[in-house]
Parts: sequence; C-alpha cells; structure tokens
Amino acid sequence: MLTPLTAISPVDGRYRNKTEKLADYFSEQALIRYRIRVEVEYFIALCELPLPQLTGIDRSKFAALRALYLDFSDADARRVKEIESVTNHDVKAIEYIIKEKMDTLGLEAYKEFVHFGLTSQDINNTAIPLSLREAMTGVYYPVVEEVRDALASFAEQWREKSSCSCSTTSPFRPSSAAPRATSTPTAQPTPKSTGWLSPTGS
Repeated sequence: MLTPLTAISPVDGRYRNKTEKLADYFSEQALIRYRIRVEVEYFIALCELPLPQLTGIDRSKFAALRALYLDFSDADARRVKEIESVTNHDVKAIEYIIKEKMDTLGLEAYKEFVHFGLTSQDINNTAIPLSLREAMTGVYYPVVEEVRDALASFAEQWREKSSCSCSTTSPFRPSSAAPRATSTPTAQPTPKSTGWLSPTGS
C-alpha cells in the first residue's frame, strides 16, 4: 500500500495530497491508457486512409475500440500488467490487449494491423507528450489562472498602499503592488484536442 513512508518519491508521498490530480496523466496506469489511445487512433487512421487491406472494416466498431481508452478501468490496467508479465514488454502488452478487444468485436481479421509499421518509441514519443499537454491544460493552466486572479484581486485591494521598492539591494523609490500584479502574464489558452488523437478524429 502506498503511504508517505513507502513511496519512492516525496511527489507520491509527502506531497500526494497536492499532486494527486496528476496521477490521471503521469501514473503507470495513465501511461498505459495514453499508449492504448495512440495505438487505437493510429489503427483507425490507417482504416480511414484507407490501407487496401482495411477497406472492408466495419467502421461502426470504431466507437467500441475507442471505449478501450475512454472507459479505461483498473481492471483493464491489471490485464495489461498480466500480459506484460508474460511478454516482458510494456508496449507489446498494449498491442495484445487491443487485439483481445478486436477478437470480441469480430475484427480479428484486421488485428495484425495494430502497431503496423511502428516501434515502441513511436508510441512512447506520442503518448508522453500528449499526457504532458493534457496535464498542462487540465491541471496546470487552471491553477495558474487562479493565482493570476488572486494577484489581480490583491492588486486592487492594495492599489493605494505604497511600499519601498528596491534596485538590486538598495532602496529605490515608493511603489505599489498594483502595477506589477496587474501586469501578470495571462496563462496560455487551453488548446483544443485536434488531429487523429482526438476521439472524434477532428
């Protein structure tokens, strides 16, 4: 059981209550989900080209394939780790769980095109930056905006209050918090998910 005393890093230990939201983006389970997302969306993109061998696929099954990462569960993550215990390869385990799903959907004739033409690093180098981008938009930028709004509020409260500003280490001239706080840079706008990694593919 993970506790502040058993965690390898203070990020998951002492500061867990501050960083818990980031588990949805940077935990092992989150990485598995992002890898599945990349694999599924890549396969669907191949179908939409289409590759000649994939022209006959039933496109109504795409939603069920996407559900593998959209409705990703603890049980799914455990299943991936079970497969990995046999393959001894984390990304290969992702490939196999998708193929299992395709068997249940009647798509077994097309499953060898999962991971077609890819290496493990193609998956990792897409999944990890995607998780970072979504963590920024989902967690970091909203917090930055809260800080910005708080500073703007303080600036308004303290607009008429003066304090001694400094140049390097020397007293300089009277100043107020208002000009500095109100000039706080605006957080980056939240980008929309676009391209083939979007569940809608738009």
